[in-house]
Amino acid sequence: RPGRWWRESRYDMVHYGHSNQLRQARAMGDYLIVGVHTDEEISKHKGPPVFTQEERYKMVQAIKWVDEVVPAAPYVTTLETLDKYSCDFCVHGNDITLTVDGRDTYEEVKQAGRYRECRRTQGVSTTDLVGRMLLVTKAHHSGHEISSEYREYADSFGKCPGGRNPWTGVSQFLQTSQKIIQFASGKEPQPGETVIYVAGAFDLFHIGHVDFLEKVHGLAEKPYVIAGLHFDQEVNHYKGKNYPIMNLHERTLSVLACRYVSEVVIGAPYAVTAELLDHFKVDLVCHGKTEIVPDKDGSDPYQEPKRRGIFCQIDSGSDLTTDLIVQRIIKNRLEYEARNQKKEAKELAFLEARRRQEVPRERESDWDF
Repeated sequence: RPGRWWRESRYDMVHYGHSNQLRQARAMGDYLIVGVHTDEEISKHKGPPVFTQEERYKMVQAIKWVDEVVPAAPYVTTLETLDKYSCDFCVHGNDITLTVDGRDTYEEVKQAGRYRECRRTQGVSTTDLVGRMLLVTKAHHSGHEISSEYREYADSFGKCPGGRNPWTGVSQFLQTSQKIIQFASGKEPQPGETVIYVAGAFDLFHIGHVDFLEKVHGLAEKPYVIAGLHFDQEVNHYKGKNYPIMNLHERTLSVLACRYVSEVVIGAPYAVTAELLDHFKVDLVCHGKTEIVPDKDGSDPYQEPKRRGIFCQIDSGSDLTTDLIVQRIIKNRLEYEARNQKKEAKELAFLEARRRQEVPRERESDWDF
């Protein structure tokens, strides 16, 4: 139904699962307001966040389905919050969010009938992404069979002794054409628009990428930004280790969700060729200040746009890289594992309490028959 909708969360390590929930929430109304918690609130109820609150505020604002961001949003959603921002309803995924003492954070708005749910995206979780970094495996890359070692580790990462709930854990993401259509703008370049091409891994899509794309987007009055995403094997060739952390399908959705990107080339060639430039009628090619690794034959992958005089290097002003994010995770490994175990234990306790409440009601309905 039309109206203003409220959605809040910590939005730490934002991925396409978060973006998909925001897309669904935006489709429910005319205007979507997203509240983001402070570092202090997250540490109290969940554990240490990976990103700072300022990084998380800007990251959420860059998602194209978000109309407004409210910094320092309260952890527990109340009717007072909804009324303060003139919101008709709040929306959340079909999982549960609990306070430090195990209470449902949406209890008040649910009782008032001002709560709605959207589907949680299968196949992605912060737990899984952290596990990939720590295990240093390539099992998540496209075309790789998932090894028994990865399955065992992924299944046990951050798992509490009591078992496994439906939301904390790891499952395999399956890309579909419908999902790409839902994320894509579907718009082609229009007369008068400047077609700008950028290329890279865009792995663990983060605020450094957002700062770069925002600068690129601001280079023209009417920009049409095309992002070329390299194949997993290509990224691994120039990044090494177990990069990319997210495979090509996952990276595609993450970039498509960004408000500064108009189109994505899935599996773009590493070298920006004359054929690519002519096909998309590219006016400008941009790259950040990061090192440009030569192609496999030793050539400059940007030699063609440089020859045409349409190459430009952009300083995003951000020093955050995917490597730095991984370092943050590894540095706090034990804290993140403890956080996941604590989170799952609370959720399992909540589910068990709810199950016990539902059993008497089921018995009463049996007696009615």
